[in-house]
Amino acid sequence: MFWGEYSHCIDKKGRLIIPARFRPHLCEGAFLTRGFEQNLVIYPQDSWLHLKQHLNDLAFTDSKGRALRRLLFSGAIDLSLDRQGRLLIPAYLREHAELAGDAFIVGMENYIEIWQPSRWKENLQHATSEFTKTGNPLNASLS
Repeated sequence: MFWGEYSHCIDKKGRLIIPARFRPHLCEGAFLTRGFEQNLVIYPQDSWLHLKQHLNDLAFTDSKGRALRRLLFSGAIDLSLDRQGRLLIPAYLREHAELAGDAFIVGMENYIEIWQPSRWKENLQHATSEFTKTGNPLNASLS
């Protein structure tokens, strides 16, 4: 559903153009929230509902579960795109991801990540390094 990397600019009002090929998958509803690596994440409605159920099933007495709920739920907003396919990112989320000017929009199959460009490149290099060190995890699952 969501694949590829796209570079777009955030305008002075905090709006970011969402790639045209992603927009049809977001029209039934979507949510924007903080990501785990100082990025932002867009979840289409079905992915958000699945994540929300999983988070609500975590024990309230578990400190990591509470922290995860705080991270994702406190930053969440209903996503709506304007006629030009732009998303208005609130200042507190732009600040969390240090977004100003350019941004990378990255498809992750069932959700979308939004990154500050240099942080995306660092993360991609780290992922490549981890993959090279540990080998292909698909090999074990395909055997």
